[in-house]
Amino acid sequence: MSSKYAFAKGLKELRFLFCQTSEQSTGVRSFLNRAYPTMKKHNPHTPILMREAGGTLPRVYARYALGQEKQEALLGLTDQQIEEKVTQLVKASS
Repeated sequence: MSSKYAFAKGLKELRFLFCQTSEQSTGVRSFLNRAYPTMKKHNPHTPILMREAGGTLPRVYARYALGQEKQEALLGLTDQQIEEKVTQLVKASS
């Protein structure tokens, strides 16, 4: 698990948007409760932002060097599916 969250050097920020109460964001909340401490431990200087707002569809953004950004929709995904998408984003060299 730890090597999955060793972020690429070009990753400048990881940002999660989701709803605090909606069923569609359940997987995101579960993933963050489980994985955030490990991600932060292995990447203490990379901001990992969590933005909660009612009615927001779950999504993750990865910002890389030179202002490049990638995003993935997380609507209705399970904890494990979210882990796979996030792993792909944090490993990308963009």
